[in-house]
Amino acid sequence: MTEKSVTITSHQDGSEHELPLREGTLGPPAVDISSLYRDAGFFTYDPGFMATASCHSAITYIDGEQGVLLYRGYPIDQLATKASFLEVAYLLLYSELPSEQELLDFERVITTHTMLNENLKNFLDGFHYDAHPMAILCGVVGSLSAFYHESIDVHDPHYREVSAHRLIAKVPTIAAAAYKHNVGEPIMYPRNDLRYGANFLHMMFATPCTDYEPELLAEKALNLLFILHADHEQNASTSTVRLAGSSGANPFACVAAGIASLWGPAHGGANEAVLDMLHQIGDVSNVPKYIDKAKDKDDPFRLMGFGHRVYKNYDPRAKIIREVCHQVLEEMPGANSPLFDLALKLEEIALHDEYFVERKLYPNVDFYSGIIYSALGIPRNMFTVMFALARTVGWVSHWMEMMSDPANRIGRPRQIYCGPQQRDYVPISKR
Repeated sequence: MTEKSVTITSHQDGSEHELPLREGTLGPPAVDISSLYRDAGFFTYDPGFMATASCHSAITYIDGEQGVLLYRGYPIDQLATKASFLEVAYLLLYSELPSEQELLDFERVITTHTMLNENLKNFLDGFHYDAHPMAILCGVVGSLSAFYHESIDVHDPHYREVSAHRLIAKVPTIAAAAYKHNVGEPIMYPRNDLRYGANFLHMMFATPCTDYEPELLAEKALNLLFILHADHEQNASTSTVRLAGSSGANPFACVAAGIASLWGPAHGGANEAVLDMLHQIGDVSNVPKYIDKAKDKDDPFRLMGFGHRVYKNYDPRAKIIREVCHQVLEEMPGANSPLFDLALKLEEIALHDEYFVERKLYPNVDFYSGIIYSALGIPRNMFTVMFALARTVGWVSHWMEMMSDPANRIGRPRQIYCGPQQRDYVPISKR
């Protein structure tokens, strides 16, 4: 921490008060306003929390201006091209990259937790046949608290760790089961002999009468996507998990709340919106017309998957995923589609058209991830589920970090009240 401070003047009596500046290892300092209302009678107003630091965290750092994303200090491009997803999961949970033995032990622990309680099948059968997989995922993850309620103590580090392992292991199984329920196929059990990504593909696409051997490129693409989506600082869903967890709520309920937040089209649903946009454009010949519509501020059409709220430079995740996206489109048998030709044409224009370059509206990770998932045979209604699967690692890492902080307090934002002033009740006969 630093000894620097800023001075504010009370609106009540004109007195001056010092507010300390808090600095981390990277990024801008933050004004500590925790005593502002008590000392000076002020609230702060920051819709969307665009300039508010809600916590201390040592997990992820983003520099939107420079296009930097670090997990525990490691650049995302190094991790995405050199590490496995479970290696990154270990890093996010435990602060350091694992040794070879630590990784083997961690993989074994996660593998042993992938099975679901058989009674959960009855719960899955209760969903309508065409229920959205995100609705199933949210409900079933929340229900895990009813299956693992032994010795619930969120202040016990061992309980927190086991809960984290269970979530990382079981969310892929639940996600695949949601897909199977949606298409009317039997749920496939996980296989302990397969790696994390390959096991998920097996549970998605194998059937009791037909085995499925995932292609290495498909597994590589999933590993990359899972790493890129593992965490992204204090986004809406992560903040939701932290806010729910601040009350001491069960970790499965907290992650279910995060899944609900992620479901929104402005958050995890963005890659679905990319595919909707491509279908709307329809053909490469229509691209110039839709580019003109995108440039017209009075036209409701928007190019989805371009630009980012945080990154004012090229999304560092998009640079990495672009190469794999092109590789998938070239080599996967299911990727020969006019839709992908259309996506590549849009990408070409966005990277070279002066309008997009000046405004830094580069293709982002959502643009490429939806294309890759579609090429792998994963349906559009599963895209946000895939996001949730990967982001579970970030959610439980933030939850564990917050719960181990002795200064943690329940979240309680304030407001600017804009309703009527105090008034008296009028009997109904006189209204």
